[in-house]
Amino acid sequence: MADRADVVVVGMGPGGEYLAGELARRGLDVVGVDEDHVGGECPFWGCVPSKTMIRSSNLIAEARRAGEIAGSVTVTPDWSLVAKRVREKTSNFNDGSHAKSFEKKGGRLVRGHGRLDGPGRVVVGESVIEASRAVVLNPGTMPTIPPVDGLEGTPFWTNHDAIETEELPASMIVMGGGSIGVELSQVFARFGTEVTVVEGADRIISMEEPEASELLTKVFDREGIKVRTGMWASGVAHNGETFKVSFDGGGSLEADRLLVATGRHADLAALGIGSVGADEKSHFIDVDERMRVCQGVWAIGDATGKGAFTHISMYQAEIALADILGEPWEPADYRDLSRVTFTDPEIGSVGMIEATARSEGIEVRTGYTEIPDSTRGWVHGPGNDGFIKLIEDANRGVLVGATSVGPTGGEVLSMLTLAVHEEIPVTRLRSMIYAYPTFHRAVISALDDLSSRRA
Repeated sequence: MADRADVVVVGMGPGGEYLAGELARRGLDVVGVDEDHVGGECPFWGCVPSKTMIRSSNLIAEARRAGEIAGSVTVTPDWSLVAKRVREKTSNFNDGSHAKSFEKKGGRLVRGHGRLDGPGRVVVGESVIEASRAVVLNPGTMPTIPPVDGLEGTPFWTNHDAIETEELPASMIVMGGGSIGVELSQVFARFGTEVTVVEGADRIISMEEPEASELLTKVFDREGIKVRTGMWASGVAHNGETFKVSFDGGGSLEADRLLVATGRHADLAALGIGSVGADEKSHFIDVDERMRVCQGVWAIGDATGKGAFTHISMYQAEIALADILGEPWEPADYRDLSRVTFTDPEIGSVGMIEATARSEGIEVRTGYTEIPDSTRGWVHGPGNDGFIKLIEDANRGVLVGATSVGPTGGEVLSMLTLAVHEEIPVTRLRSMIYAYPTFHRAVISALDDLSSRRA
């Protein structure tokens, strides 16, 4: 006999946990299915613990800068304090509080791997759950491990291992120069690990503006973090103590630890989406502006391919929630999709980068200013690396993208996100009042640069 419910949510990551909890709170019979942690990657190995680590490493960097403008400071890094704080925040990587919260709202939690078996039917092990109203897919993603000869079977790290570690390696190779790779590289380096970042592309954080990649590379060099781009691993060996990574074209690197941070992917075939007519060979689940996959099936989160960020999952969860309940809500609109890489300096972006806008046939005009040239940048002094770059659709006179890099790059991004979302005319942005002296006031200089290019 199949179990029955109003709604089954497969994958209890941030968006799924929120959606399932809200539906249960409103009186629906909801079953949440997850084979791992309720709450997903974000609260245990992603956003929260990694930023906890970053906060500690930034304090170390600030203390070391004090000698330039405030006086001598002696810094003695202590990783045990970081590891303790991470374990406190994650309840020692236990999801009990998340599970209890969901059940307290009236939800039913089923542990195991859930897969679709046709519309409204979810199989978990030997059990079947039939949903009369909706199935919501929120499978999340897993680390992508490249098929490098010799890698499999070695004790390489993923981000989970790096977050959970209570001891620092003396040296580490980071395979992958995306957000996860660069954030963790800087954290470990500031606590004393000798770090080398290896990236196959011609620059790190290649999804961002080239100026951001160039600046972060310069900062890493200043901090002793080696960056090697255009290098593809051809082999990995581990002798019981150290790793040796060989590369196409010759050359090799050795270190105590190897962190593989080469992206993430969803296993759609294991999710059974082919049973409802979706393409299991696709990289992402195709959804419409209401998060619908087909009649009775919705999907949210990383697996939809709109951005592997908690804020996207939560945004999509709100849309799916309203659609399932038949309530009004704005359809999905990703033109103001924002993201922040929490390195020091922070790298915040919204909308399109310049290259993307040009590839879409937009007549682009850019505005640019350096943070150290602003009054607040000068006041801040050491650690003031950064810039603001604006991407204008010259024909419409509105911003379609922006990048904010600096000590508070992610916070300055908020006003730029609003400008892109609301398509506020650039002339109106220029006529606003900006508090002085703030980091966000540098936006005026970038707008002035736009104006000079218009003249």
